[in-house]
Amino acid sequence: MATSTIKYLGNLRTESTHLASGATILTDAPVDNHGLGSQFSPTDMVANSLATCMLTVMGIKANDMQISINGSTAEVTKIMASDPRRIGKIQVVFHIKVSELTNKIQTILENTAKTCPVHFSLHPDIEMEIEFHWEVQNK
Repeated sequence: MATSTIKYLGNLRTESTHLASGATILTDAPVDNHGLGSQFSPTDMVANSLATCMLTVMGIKANDMQISINGSTAEVTKIMASDPRRIGKIQVVFHIKVSELTNKIQTILENTAKTCPVHFSLHPDIEMEIEFHWEVQNK
């Protein structure tokens, strides 16, 4: 069973619809590849998916450990390579706001992030630089 449908809208733009929820996402080709660049590009979505997946699995593990990472953020940088044109590197800088922090919690959450399905699904030629910055949030 399909999880989404995608419609080509013209001018290098697509609209994806998530079938279970009806949520939609638009993509544009990037400016450096003949597009408008006014939406995420498909390769932006790949890089973004890495960070969202990592935050999601950290959230699952944090819930299991009865701690909160609410308000945590990530900054994503995608660097393209050429010949062939592809994603060469993804840099993710996490700012993790955690309700409780020990070395054990930090190690568990970082290791959990690095085992997300998107991380395992990306081609091994894509270099991934992942940084974690930790902050204990007020209860």
